[in-house]
Amino acid sequence: MKIHIQGGRLIDPANGIDAVQDVYIAAGRVVGIGQAPAGFVPSRVIDAQGLAVLPGLVDLSARLREPGFEHRATLESELQAALAGGVTSLVLPPDTDPVLDEPGLVEMLKHRARQLNQSHVYPLGAVTVGLKGEIITEMAELTEAGCVAFAQADMPITDTGVLLRAMQYARTFDYTLWLRPQDPWLGREGVAASGAMASRLGLSGVPEQAETIALHTLFELQRASGVRLHLCRISSAAGLELVRRARAEGLPVTCDVGAHYVHLTDVDIGYFDSHCRLTPPLRGQRDRDAIRAALADGTIDAICSDHTPVDDDYKLLPFDEAEPGATGLELLLSLALKWAQDTGQPVAKAVARVTIEPAKVLGNKVLASCGQLGVGSLADLCLVDLDAHWLVSQESLLSQGKHTPFLGMELPGKVRATIVAGHVAYEAAA
Repeated sequence: MKIHIQGGRLIDPANGIDAVQDVYIAAGRVVGIGQAPAGFVPSRVIDAQGLAVLPGLVDLSARLREPGFEHRATLESELQAALAGGVTSLVLPPDTDPVLDEPGLVEMLKHRARQLNQSHVYPLGAVTVGLKGEIITEMAELTEAGCVAFAQADMPITDTGVLLRAMQYARTFDYTLWLRPQDPWLGREGVAASGAMASRLGLSGVPEQAETIALHTLFELQRASGVRLHLCRISSAAGLELVRRARAEGLPVTCDVGAHYVHLTDVDIGYFDSHCRLTPPLRGQRDRDAIRAALADGTIDAICSDHTPVDDDYKLLPFDEAEPGATGLELLLSLALKWAQDTGQPVAKAVARVTIEPAKVLGNKVLASCGQLGVGSLADLCLVDLDAHWLVSQESLLSQGKHTPFLGMELPGKVRATIVAGHVAYEAAA
């Protein structure tokens, strides 16, 4: 299909564009910006006046609950939610059931996603078999099956000897390890950030040292192995300072933050609101402000949704018994835009943190396919009304996961349409 997107404000940080420009699409790719190529006759014209035209969002962490947890969500429901949020590429952590530690499982998942012909799904392979932290997986075979990198999800590798060998293996084949810095012992029973709020509520705490000690370990082993690291879900000011030092030293490190941590603090737990039961836990205002500053100066590369659908049976429980996690795919863009509004950052910087910057984290093989709208790039994009606000409610969310700390809030930015590989995959109801 040939599509002419007419009169929209094109915001493409990768190519330095923020201006009203027409976009021309043919054969699934962008074939013209500003001026139609010779002989171009569109089969559909989309009027984008008053709308922003953005590259499709790239989400670095979205649990789709398949395979193994289909009673909570399915690929169909969550990929529809992704499209409603303008997300055209998403990364799937390996903590499915069974764990993504076998090539056959990865191939099956990729096949299912391709059949649905919606957002692109990029699986992470498990670093260790069963995420048990004992035996390193066959990373080369998992890469051939379609894994873009390797992770442990929220399961730590307690044996640093195994961790070092995994790093050496990954370095040999130029793979990236995606690891969440968490000491396996400190705060392992904790449900809230250590501090005055946790003490007042009588909740067991997770100290910031659980993150900083793990970071020290990871950086020491990285120096020894030379592996490329991506740090998932940084949550503390102290942790961010360590990341800055590592980068200044020249270590190949990137990092992301969950969208919830850009806006919320431990005070938002309020009277034991289980919607705020997250992993890692929400920390104090100093940490939240440090996260916002790190997004502005580029210490944090990307904002992710950390989408984790949880059903009523596991969420509507006392705070310390509730399962951690929240829905986020449909909120990712709005929360990024809200960060820009709250801190006086340009819209283009917020867009970069959910498009080209996460695409860079995924590496060159994926970078060519997402995060930008240059001529010749894959036609993944979304049309957004930046001036519109929408009410977050269980009825407004397409995800089967209806639990988020932002229920009842009005957020900026409404996705009107999403195009994936040149076909209109989602259009909002009028």
